[in-house]
Amino acid sequence: QVQLVESGGGLVQAGGSLRLSCAASGSIFSVNDMGWYRQVPGKQRELVSTITSGGSTNYADSVKGRFTISRDNAKNTVYLQMNSLKPEDTAVYYCNAAIKMRAWASLAEYWGQGTQVTVSS
Repeated sequence: QVQLVESGGGLVQAGGSLRLSCAASGSIFSVNDMGWYRQVPGKQRELVSTITSGGSTNYADSVKGRFTISRDNAKNTVYLQMNSLKPEDTAVYYCNAAIKMRAWASLAEYWGQGTQVTVSS
């Protein structure tokens, strides 16, 4: 089995920073794309940022210039550095990863349990 475990959420004032981490563990052959999504009550989960195994990144327009995604392939870990946080960034943040458990297996998508980020004004 595969698990994604997130950490780093919390409460911060507007303009502050937080760093989220997500580590994939278990029976893993390879990890392809990793990313972060967020969701607020009553709304659909939305993309925040993704990163390929080669390091190519993609960001939602709302976080460009403020958030930075990175990964450590040796640790199967993805990070999200969030700077200049705004109250509208308040959400539950979910880690996502596309993982192969065996060389011959298909890619499967996994999600973390979510971590709350609250930005006060």
